[in-house]
Amino acid sequence: MEKIVERIKELKKSRDAVILAHNYQLPEVQEVADYLGDSLELSRIAARIEAKVIVLCGVYFMAETASVLCPDKKILIPDLQAGCPLANMITAEDVRKLRASHSKAVVVGYVNTPAEVKAELDYACTSSNAIAVVNYLSNYEEIIFIPDKYLTDYVAKKTNRKLIGWKGYCPTHAKITLEDVLEQKKLHPSAKVLSHPECKADVLQVSDAVVSTSGMCKYVKDSPAREFIIATEKELIHRLTKENPGKSFFAASDLAVCPNMKRINLEKVLFSLEDLKYEVKVSPEVRKSANMAIERMLKIV
Repeated sequence: MEKIVERIKELKKSRDAVILAHNYQLPEVQEVADYLGDSLELSRIAARIEAKVIVLCGVYFMAETASVLCPDKKILIPDLQAGCPLANMITAEDVRKLRASHSKAVVVGYVNTPAEVKAELDYACTSSNAIAVVNYLSNYEEIIFIPDKYLTDYVAKKTNRKLIGWKGYCPTHAKITLEDVLEQKKLHPSAKVLSHPECKADVLQVSDAVVSTSGMCKYVKDSPAREFIIATEKELIHRLTKENPGKSFFAASDLAVCPNMKRINLEKVLFSLEDLKYEVKVSPEVRKSANMAIERMLKIV
């Protein structure tokens, strides 16, 4: 493994490349990454850095979003099969049909969507800023909010708005049950419960904070608490432990593992740098519309 890591470092220099890794990636992939973050963080990092090549260790829609934000850079994903089940639960045609059924509605979509879906949106949003985006759209009587039904429910309750949702969900977060969290709370009564808004409503109700993965990192850093129950994909605990020595973390559920995130390993990162594959490139037409939705979001938050 040491030889692979050294070779990756050599190729990063010769290729003028950086490695961006999502918080759910395998620990060894996180360790070779230049930057860690959630989906939008990684795309924004990709847009501002000067490297010619970006190896994005995450799932496919993240690489697409990076391509939308920085079309002049070569965006690589080490495994083309690293897809996102939630993102794949809605299509651009689905959005067009929703819009046709609610002609006066504004369409807000989660960044966890394919680029072609983003191109159909009026506004994009993330799990951390969805409430702010919906509150900003107070002049609209109807808001279509896609595709995650649990995030939709959470945002609707927090904004006191009736949102027109979709049937999508994250299978990994859906595996985390209320019983799981209560069992961990019984084992660690002083622990704070941090939950991702893609979790089910009953899990969110017993949480001390409902935050994105980047929000969890900030919460833990700022909190005087020493123990935390983490209700999201369990690999985030690697980063939390590394950045917060002396604090303890417990996965809400051992089943909270995203198999698609785990498709990428060190060998695939190496092969991606050696062969400059697999490139993800969004067409100019899709990029223009998708970027508009993202830029509108960024102006709000």
